Amino acid sequence: MRDAAPRPRGRPRSQEVDQAILAAAHDLLIEHGAGETSIEKVAQRAGVTRATVYRRFPDKTAMLIQAIESVHRDHEPGALDWPDVGRMLDDWALYLGDPANRRMLRRLYGSVDDYPELLRTYRNSHGGRRAAAERAALRRSKELGELPADRDLVVLQELLNGSVLYHLGAYPDTESVEAVRAYLAAVLREVGYAPLVP
Repeated sequence: MRDAAPRPRGRPRSQEVDQAILAAAHDLLIEHGAGETSIEKVAQRAGVTRATVYRRFPDKTAMLIQAIESVHRDHEPGALDWPDVGRMLDDWALYLGDPANRRMLRRLYGSVDDYPELLRTYRNSHGGRRAAAERAALRRSKELGELPADRDLVVLQELLNGSVLYHLGAYPDTESVEAVRAYLAAVLREVGYAPLVP
């Protein structure tokens, strides 16, 4: 009979505590913005001590980024491997059709003024992974002939991302998934996007 593996030292991490901290951080970010969200406020909301939060996260930025990522559903391998722009727009519209996601994105991009470290760190980590997936989807659609061959994919990506930010500020959070999808497709049609009909 084999000996049981030795137990790791220290207290076991509680998944429930982790989830409570991330939920509290996410809610406070939406309610008050990054600048007004603190480790102490998160600990109070989650019903834990500051030390408990610091055992899991080295600082506020790391905690907030993990809180933002906790609501994303694209962490599985291949989740961002869109075969074309159409599939990417489907996922974007589903995400942007959720009012909580829209408020969180406004807080994330609004942090450029009150807590610039958050947006900078996010772009250098998870944001970079998503940006690469966007460029790949645009390139595939270009290769399929859905986008004109002479279009600059970097500019197209910036145009699309800028359109999302405009939508977040100019359209109500009650917009349906279908309406968001139609808006994004309309923007791309203006630069020659013509999806293939199956």
